[in-house]
Formats: sequence, C-alpha cells, structure tokens
Amino acid sequence: MSEFKDLVIKIIKTIPKGKVMTYGQIATLAGSPRAARQVAAILRANSEAEELAWHRVVNAEGKLSTHKLGFGDLQEALLKREEIVFKSGKLDLGKYRWRLESE
Repeated sequence: MSEFKDLVIKIIKTIPKGKVMTYGQIATLAGSPRAARQVAAILRANSEAEELAWHRVVNAEGKLSTHKLGFGDLQEALLKREEIVFKSGKLDLGKYRWRLESE
C-alpha cells in the first residue's frame, strides 16, 4: 500500500461514532490537501476489507456525495442512527466534525 492510502485508512479509523470528517480534511491530514477525490476512491475500494466507517466521511458542505452514487439514503440512515441530525439535506460540521489533535 502507498503511504497516502495507509494514512487515509488510519485517519478514517479514528472517526468515532456520532462524528464525521470531510474528504478534504482527511486528504490534508494525510499530506495531500488537494487529494479529496483520492480519499473517496480509497473509501470505495477499501471500506469492506478494512472495515471502514465510510458513512462518517462527508463533503466540505456537510452534504452526502453518495446520493450521486445511489446510496446516500443508506449513509444518511447510518448517520442518523449515530444521532447526527440533518437539516435541509446537510449536517452541521461545526457540531459533528471530528478533529484530530494534530489539526
């Protein structure tokens, strides 16, 4: 595995229940601030094998990009089970964003 991919997976595994991180936030923490799309690709390819909580990763607006892929309703349901509230199709990043100590 690449160092970037390893870091992305490690970061995603730190997100606790009831919190989220953005694709860009994860990319920045992994050392490539312009690699948000690569974070999404890593999630798609590795979520099952690495047992990643893929549903805890959202876009920079607090919206679910997965609606475009046909499973946004599933992601929203999983987040709601973790007591994350949506208003007008988005969540409050100020309230639910997880920040690592290194940020």
